[in-house]
Amino acid sequence: MSDHDADDGVVDPAEADPPEGEATATGERTTAPQSDYTDRDVGLGALIALAGLLVTFGLPLLLF
Repeated sequence: MSDHDADDGVVDPAEADPPEGEATATGERTTAPQSDYTDRDVGLGALIALAGLLVTFGLPLLLF
């Protein structure tokens, strides 16, 4: 017998997450994204991406 015999792959429906896009018990949908992005969120993400690009490419160019 192997160690995997105890787990036969059966999942209790009460413990399983609902499939994406289906309604939960509260009636809310579980699709992504969970909420809309604001202009502030987009701007902050662009700023962080720009900082990462500057560190990734700018720093090596300055060192050589």
